[in-house]
Formats: sequence, structure tokens, C-alpha cells
Amino acid sequence: MSQTKERSPEIGGSRWRLAGWSILGMFLLVPLVAMQFTDEVVWTASDFAIMGVLLVLVGFGFEGAARVSPEPLYRAAGGLAVLSTFLLIWVDLAVGVIGIDDNPVNAWYLAVPGTGLLGAILVRGRARGMAVVMTAMAGVQTTIAVIAMAMGLGQPHAGPLEIAMVNGFFVVLFLASAMLFALAAGRRPDSLGVAREGEPR
Repeated sequence: MSQTKERSPEIGGSRWRLAGWSILGMFLLVPLVAMQFTDEVVWTASDFAIMGVLLVLVGFGFEGAARVSPEPLYRAAGGLAVLSTFLLIWVDLAVGVIGIDDNPVNAWYLAVPGTGLLGAILVRGRARGMAVVMTAMAGVQTTIAVIAMAMGLGQPHAGPLEIAMVNGFFVVLFLASAMLFALAAGRRPDSLGVAREGEPR
């Protein structure tokens, strides 16, 4: 009986992991199925390859957040950070955050996930540091949007209001993640949101 109890969390965790990876895999099936019914969706092999790589990174990102800390707030913050970054990259590659996808200014948005990746490494995933990193990502996103609006870089495809709304959406997501990380840091005595040595993860 005791042996069964010890194995059940692992089995449950494996089931959740399988379900999560299955859901991510289904995202690749959506455009494939859509292509069979409409000419509006046209994906090439490179499109599927890029999306596949992004989804794998998303999956590892979710798993990484779950492994770093057992704190639910930390996991929620990490999951939101990964999802927000994925959506930003997806939109930027698919249609472009500003104007159309071949607008050179859209390449600037790579600085946002770049800031997140470098920051996460520097703070070693600690909750308090990650709150600062997510705030920095929101700041970079805002700076790019302000420069684009001031210089009229979205014209004629995107006006100031559209640019503000699209960028504001991502800024809110990044700040929400920062807030969750800050709350997670406050829930632990060491204010790090990371399990100490010897504590259950």
C-alpha cells in the first residue's frame, strides 16, 4: 500500500506532462487541418519547423518553471512568462507586431525575449530577480512602441492607437507575471521562491 502511495505523485505528474505535451502537439495540427479546408492558411515546411521549435521551447519552459520551485505562485508566474513570450514571438513572426511582417522594426522585438533569457540566467530563476526581469521586458516592449509611434514607423499599415493596443497587451502580461513573481518571493522566508537545499521541490 505504501509503495502505491509513493508512486502516485510521480504517475500523476507524468500524466500531466503527457497531457501538456499532447496539447502543444495539437497546435501543430490546427494549421495542418485548416490547410485542407481553406486557402487562407498556407504553411510551408519551414513554418511548421519554426513553430515546432517554439512549442518545444514552451514545453521545456513550463517544465522548468515547475521544477525550480514548488510554490504555486511561482509556477503561475513562470507559466505566464513563457506563454507571453511565445505569443510575442509568434505574432512577430506571423504578422508582425507593428504593421506588416516585413517591417524592419519588428526585428527590434527580439530584444524583449532576449532580455528575458539573459535576465533569467543572471538571476538564476529566483522569484525576486524574475520580477525585475519581467518588469524590464515590459519596459523594453514599451520603449520600442514609443519609438515606433514617435517616428511613425507603423505607417501606413498601423496607426498609433493600434500600436499602443497591441504592445499594451503584452506589457500587461509581462507586468502580471512580474507581480506574481513578486508575490511568490514574499511567500518564502528567503524571498527567493526557490526551494532550499533539503526541502521538497
